[in-house]
Amino acid sequence: MDFIKTTEADSKYNDLEKMELSDILVNINNEDKTVPFAIEKALPQIEALIQQTVLKLKDGGRIFYIGAGTSGRLGVVDASECPPTFGVSSDLVVGIIAGGDKAIRDAVEFAEDSTTQGWEDLLQHKISTQDVVIGIAASGTTPYVISALKACNDKGIITGCITCNHNSPLSITAQFPIEVIVGPEFVTGSSRMKAGTAQKLVLNMISTASMIQMGKIKGNKMVDMQLSNVKLVDRGVQMIMAELNVGYKDAEILLKEHKSVRNVLRHINNGNGKN
Repeated sequence: MDFIKTTEADSKYNDLEKMELSDILVNINNEDKTVPFAIEKALPQIEALIQQTVLKLKDGGRIFYIGAGTSGRLGVVDASECPPTFGVSSDLVVGIIAGGDKAIRDAVEFAEDSTTQGWEDLLQHKISTQDVVIGIAASGTTPYVISALKACNDKGIITGCITCNHNSPLSITAQFPIEVIVGPEFVTGSSRMKAGTAQKLVLNMISTASMIQMGKIKGNKMVDMQLSNVKLVDRGVQMIMAELNVGYKDAEILLKEHKSVRNVLRHINNGNGKN
């Protein structure tokens, strides 16, 4: 099937500069509403990639997100949220962006056009066949990402992708492609909008579902979260209060002693002869 490039398709809205502010907001919101329905169509693809990802994580592997521009930044954001949310090490989910950390804030000219740097950046992390590499590119045409996935394929490393065009070069390269076809953007070609939203939502699914499958959630609670601020400490105390039916002060003492909600629950359960 031919490559269908919808991310650059002409917007269905014209003369945006003449549009009333209220109309601009309503129309952007209307377009944004379509994103979850586009993701729904891709759920089987998302599930297939997550299944592979969990298998690798359980075998001691890691997740790598690799992208350029907005796509790369979204990968970095999702990866950076995993340690505080799930209590995992910072090298379990890694976000790599073309142009390096500088590109998180400032565009690095032509960084996305390299056909060698993506693989070289992965090598800096001692990438191996235990790992999964997920390329992120709204257009599905970014050389930096495509070449990195090709190199991974050659080395026997599992590859996936998130893109918003159908049958793109990236989709064809990835072993487990995810295609979320959101259609034309409100501003023609501005893929930071619907495409960016779609990528963010899919990344949420990948990391969250993978961590649930890895046992990092109990019930619906983040029992392994890092206690990095007052709000999270209070949340942890509230969890312990609910689980153990104890008062705030006792729960706070337990949390300070054992450093995490999971450790508290494990200590109490072991004391009661439970696993």
